[in-house]
Amino acid sequence: MHSLIKKFLNIIYPRCCPVCHQILRNQKHLICPECAGNLKPYSGPRCMKCGKPVEEEREYCSECTGRERAFTKGRGIYLYDDRMRASLVKYKYYGRREYGDFYAAAICTYARTEIERWKPDLLIPVPLHPSKKRVRGFNQAEYLAERIGEYYGIPVSSRILVKTRKTKSQKKLDARERRRNLQGAFTVKERVDGLHILIIDDVYTTGSTMDAAAFCLRMAGAASVCFLTVCTGQN
Repeated sequence: MHSLIKKFLNIIYPRCCPVCHQILRNQKHLICPECAGNLKPYSGPRCMKCGKPVEEEREYCSECTGRERAFTKGRGIYLYDDRMRASLVKYKYYGRREYGDFYAAAICTYARTEIERWKPDLLIPVPLHPSKKRVRGFNQAEYLAERIGEYYGIPVSSRILVKTRKTKSQKKLDARERRRNLQGAFTVKERVDGLHILIIDDVYTTGSTMDAAAFCLRMAGAASVCFLTVCTGQN
């Protein structure tokens, strides 16, 4: 029955490539062959803390240098360039939820080493404020976390970390304004004593959101808080 429903939906709402946005000729694929050959995960030197690209001789990016982070470690799979920015916009705001299947598969494939090393007890998606979730129709990070959790057999919780204060959009704020904007925005509803937490989100840029979320979880007893995202910003 599930297979029949899926085939029917593919006829009515055919899958599109998450990069070129054209209808996939093979609806079993998550990305078209042409874009699959051109889209590669970032493989250069990374910041040892947040995973952002750095110059060969540097250990930490400019944003992590000399700063204490609430999270333990993290990385993104792809660079947050114009191509991936357009893809994520369609995913979050224009109903292309099937793009999330590709993103989740990319995280499961290219971050396998990190997931096996970090051994997370629980996946937690970065939450949306309820008003924003109503407008958008879904939480893009939760969609990813559920598929990653299913693939690796790791529990997922969207109830522990919640966003209780509506904040301004982070897009046009600098790093300092982003940190101030997120102060007191997240609340932890349950203790997570001794748990190793893996936060899932779509994009990592300055780390303000990840720091604020990780801080709350550490205050609730988490032993470690790592993160994985689809994309990582560039310095």
